[in-house]
Amino acid sequence: MSYMVRPKKSLGQHFLTDLHIAEAIADTLDAYRGMPVLEVGPGMGVLTRYLLDKGHDLTVVELDSESVEYLQEHFPALEGRILEKDFLKLDLAQLYDGEFCVIGNYPYNISSQIFFKILDYKDRIPCCSGMIQKEVAERMAAPPGGKTYGILSVLMQAWYDIEYLFTVPEHVFNPPPKVKSAVIRMTRNQVRQLGCNEQLFKQIVKTAFNQRRKTMRNSLRSLVGKECEVLADPIFDERPERLSVERFIALTNLLENYITS
Repeated sequence: MSYMVRPKKSLGQHFLTDLHIAEAIADTLDAYRGMPVLEVGPGMGVLTRYLLDKGHDLTVVELDSESVEYLQEHFPALEGRILEKDFLKLDLAQLYDGEFCVIGNYPYNISSQIFFKILDYKDRIPCCSGMIQKEVAERMAAPPGGKTYGILSVLMQAWYDIEYLFTVPEHVFNPPPKVKSAVIRMTRNQVRQLGCNEQLFKQIVKTAFNQRRKTMRNSLRSLVGKECEVLADPIFDERPERLSVERFIALTNLLENYITS
């Protein structure tokens, strides 16, 4: 029996109803045909159908059991390729031996967590694309200098080139979200190592932006001690949104020998 899946607020479900937009999202992976693709949160398969039509080697991960039943009924090509699991808890290294792409109309309430998980597998994921909240997309793609540039911008741009592709209005969803959406594509850059202590880099970025109105000197004192001579360097006069990824790397190298254990 055919039926429609009821969108569940608890899962942040907003089902895309515009097929042209779904096809345009599927198009973002055209350069990666032949490479395995993992779709996150397919719902009723509006994006899934175009990914299958394009011949992608597709697996989907869906937490909602009602959506899983719908997919099983309507997409026989996905037999054995529907994972009823939480993407955030999935061991992607066990799922794929080599490289794979990730795509989805991502749940807005966990989109940042999804992208941080992508970073954990950055050397296996050459491309990740899909739809997220417009505000998060703008943050990810933001250049240094503005209010939208922050933790997500620096940590993602260190490893990926981020393209903000197009904006999606509210009325093409059921139910309509209260915010606009946007489609992005992240393509792995040529960086294989940052050239600094990568854990410390992450800590410095997060510490700096958690107090983004302060100068770097005031926000990072807690890491090195108030009277540390390194804080005299002019870079500490800056506020975090002024620093590019490269300057955060330089700052990490500058601070490494002064960090109090």
